[in-house]
Amino acid sequence: MSLGPVMVGVASYELDATEREMLLHPMVGAVILFTRNYNNIEQLQKLVEDIHNLREPKLLVCVDHEGGRVQRFRESFSAIPPAGCYGDIYDQDHARGRRLAETAGWLMAVELRAVGIDFSFAPVLDLNFGRSQVIGDRSFHRQPNAVAELAQSFMHGMSTAGMAATGKHFPGHGAVEVDTHAAIAQDERSYADIEQEDLIPFRRMIDNGLAAVMPAHVMYPNVDANPAGFSRFWLQEVLRRRLKFQGVIFSDDLLMEGAAVAGSVADRAEAALAAGCDMALVCNDFNAMCEVLDRVQSFDNPTSHLRLTRMKGRHPITRAQLHSDPRWKVALNALNICEQGKLRDLL
Repeated sequence: MSLGPVMVGVASYELDATEREMLLHPMVGAVILFTRNYNNIEQLQKLVEDIHNLREPKLLVCVDHEGGRVQRFRESFSAIPPAGCYGDIYDQDHARGRRLAETAGWLMAVELRAVGIDFSFAPVLDLNFGRSQVIGDRSFHRQPNAVAELAQSFMHGMSTAGMAATGKHFPGHGAVEVDTHAAIAQDERSYADIEQEDLIPFRRMIDNGLAAVMPAHVMYPNVDANPAGFSRFWLQEVLRRRLKFQGVIFSDDLLMEGAAVAGSVADRAEAALAAGCDMALVCNDFNAMCEVLDRVQSFDNPTSHLRLTRMKGRHPITRAQLHSDPRWKVALNALNICEQGKLRDLL
């Protein structure tokens, strides 16, 4: 059995019989975890182990754990600062900002690897234009070259810990005010404008081995009629052909309002896979997950299977081994950079 093209969520702290049955469906390839799946560290580790032990090859287990506002697990995990914090330091000292971003990428990744999680959807490659409700300080910086430098450092830290990186939200979410979780968003800029700014971090990250990309549920009507995640132009022409990206393309959550233009959730999954996504995400509705699994049963892309296996976590480590590693303590101190709005010189 290979990894299927659908990523699903589960309801609580442990798998029930119905969820176990769903995860054995050949079209399932991964499970995404949320705060609702976390009670304590031991419970989380057991849940991840149960998911991995269900079948071979093991299902991928992932989470959104960027840091700042988007960090699903808090207790017993280090608080990872928002990406914008490293950008602030970068403005004062480029080398120090890059070192801090690399340290953050390593710490985030190694703590997740210590409970068996394969990867986190990070880093954000959007530019902070100062107008997006949902991006904000999740972005490293306003300037594309700064975002590229900091994101590469963050990715290098993740890789050292044994985790593949996912750049999001292609081709760029930072210029739209609307939160695509709740509404349909449009970016009226031309392709030339997007290429000159937003695509720079993606191009440079791809050139440096980025493993995966997540497109935005944003419409760019002066470029293509479909949101990026359902657009063959953005995914096949731009991402695959012009940027020469060979890694995984994950859809964003298809239950988000920004994806509603593509029809029912099953229609959305079908459209995302047809446009070029390797995996469709359906995270928060069991009935919707079942609907999608029924619809996409004919999807079989051997190239996608191969790409997805590369997202498997590497460098296994236990929490005891991690906590005895002097790098872990150094990283904790280095990331303690914000105190009452002031930056501490710890790197």
